[in-house]
Amino acid sequence: MSKLKLGPIDDDKPVKLTLELPAAVHRELIAYARVHAAQTGLSQPLPAERLIAPMLERFMATDRGFVRNRSQSGSKSD
Repeated sequence: MSKLKLGPIDDDKPVKLTLELPAAVHRELIAYARVHAAQTGLSQPLPAERLIAPMLERFMATDRGFVRNRSQSGSKSD
């Protein structure tokens, strides 16, 4: 089985957002949570909503265009 891009998820103070997802994306998040739990040794999959922020963080960190533009503008996250 190949490794997922998403590793262990840190417990951090969240900011609440309301988000609508297509049903197909939600189903895929649930399936991803199952695989993630198996690969990280969790006894139960995390709720799908706990995966979204780390996935977005990973996506933005590996998006070369975003990283390049962000570093050129001098913008940093808080």
